[in-house]
Amino acid sequence: MMDRFSGGTPEGREQVISQEPIGRMGQPEEIANAVVWPCSDASSFTVGHALVVDGGQTV
Repeated sequence: MMDRFSGGTPEGREQVISQEPIGRMGQPEEIANAVVWPCSDASSFTVGHALVVDGGQTV
């Protein structure tokens, strides 16, 4: 997927990463943690929340 956005070059990859407000790309584990959390007891008091996991792109 990154090749699609970056053109498959190291320079293109750096260009894409430089546009991330957090300064890096998200890791698969970070996305997975966000998916698993609503299914866990830790979110038992959360109701009707849209959880955005995008490194700050939509802030």
